[in-house]
Amino acid sequence: MADAYVQVTTTIDERSDAADLARSAVEERLAACAQVLGPVSSTYWWEGEVEIAEEWMVLFKTTADRFEELAIHINDRHSYDTPEIIATPVVAGSAEYLGWITEQTTDPDDDPDDDGDDSDDGRDLIDDDIEIVD
Repeated sequence: MADAYVQVTTTIDERSDAADLARSAVEERLAACAQVLGPVSSTYWWEGEVEIAEEWMVLFKTTADRFEELAIHINDRHSYDTPEIIATPVVAGSAEYLGWITEQTTDPDDDPDDDGDDSDDGRDLIDDDIEIVD
């Protein structure tokens, strides 16, 4: 497996905020997929008290290389002082699905074969057996 993959989890208190967070991360190609689940009941310590709250869980599928950017994205858009941002390694998965994650989290403008020349003479559309005469 060339790339390492993670599933990133966060929770948030409003369904609409969870949906917005999921969509913005996918739109920015920080995650290939984001699933919103809930509501879930969370029990936790906060400021010296045990709290019970209804929350919405968001699960992001991404590459390990995109984790830091995704974590910053979540933190910048999250309403909590200390949001849950946990990455769980994916130890196995279908090759097709994992390849799809890599494709979807790669910025289409980041073509490693791009030489910076944006001119298009149309030669890539012509069969290799045909000689082009300029």
